[in-house]
Order: sequence, then C-alpha cells, then structure tokens
Amino acid sequence: MMKFKPNQTRTYDGEGFKRRAACLCFKNEKEDEVLLVSSSRHPDQWIVPGGGMEPEEEACGAAVREVYEEAGVKGKLGRLLGIFEQNKDGKHRTYVFTLIVTETLEDWEDSLKIGRKRKWFKVDEAIRVLQSHKPVHAEYLHRLTSTCNPPCGPVCSPTNGNTPSSQVTDNNTSHYVVCSTQGSDLANR
Repeated sequence: MMKFKPNQTRTYDGEGFKRRAACLCFKNEKEDEVLLVSSSRHPDQWIVPGGGMEPEEEACGAAVREVYEEAGVKGKLGRLLGIFEQNKDGKHRTYVFTLIVTETLEDWEDSLKIGRKRKWFKVDEAIRVLQSHKPVHAEYLHRLTSTCNPPCGPVCSPTNGNTPSSQVTDNNTSHYVVCSTQGSDLANR
C-alpha cells in the first residue's frame, strides 16, 4: 500500500535537498536493540522510521512526530547522530537522532491506516537486514558505533565552546555531518 497524506507539503532546503528527519529507536540506554518498521511501499522490507519535515518544523520535532506516526512509540530524544545526504533516489538530507523508547502504543496511525508492522532487531542484525535495500539506513547504524552515548569521553566532549564534528563522504554519494550533542550548532559544510 502506498502511504497517502493529504495536504502534505514537501520542504526543501536552500540547496534543493528534501528535508527529512528520522530516529534510531532503542529499547534501552545500551542501544543494542533497534526498532524497525515495515516499508509502506514494500511491506516485506524493514526501514528506519522517518519522513519529510513540515514547513517551519524543527528537525528534532519532525523526528519525534515521524516515529510516533510510523512506529507508534514515544520516548526520550537523544543526540543528533548525524545529517545524511543521499543523491541516488532524489536529493534527501536526513537528520538522524537517537531515541530511547519509553512508551509503545498497541495501535498507532500507520498500523491502522496501512497495516505497518514494527519489530525489534539486534543492531548487527538490523544492519544486515537494511544493507540490501536501504544502505543509507544501515549507514545510520554503522555511524552509531563511531559516536558516543552521553556521558561522552574526551573525543566527543565539546572543548572551548566548540563542538567537534566530522564530515565523511563515501562513494555512494551519501555523506553526513556528525554532531555529538543535541542542540549544538552544526559545523559548516
């Protein structure tokens, strides 16, 4: 089934990238089990919950809204894992956050409207499941292992008021800017 949202406005940034937000939803602070949802286009495939940002919506608000709609969960929003750019299937710039699930709804919007499913996966299993059809989603989880979960050690701690960040580009035209703390300014790209 195709997901249809009436009156949905796609928003784009100044560089022509569609603005998106997503969350890696974890069962607990260990971040060893992640929640994936079935794709609306391909119900036999699993994806990270996320979607387009609405006009005037902040990335963190969009991420929380999307996981509530698609996965039927609420939780504690964590750090900004990174900003991932994809040019393959259209230009997307996705802000990916972590979220610790604190509430799981039995029935939620997408389960009722389009029969969306959700399932917990160990992180390594989720990477394998996503790698074949959503490699950029698998990359979110790969990035997880190279960032720290607060409290941060010296590598990720801000120094002199500056937040360390890194930009990585791979051959699949996806790259991301990593910030270690939520609410920090993003480094110039």
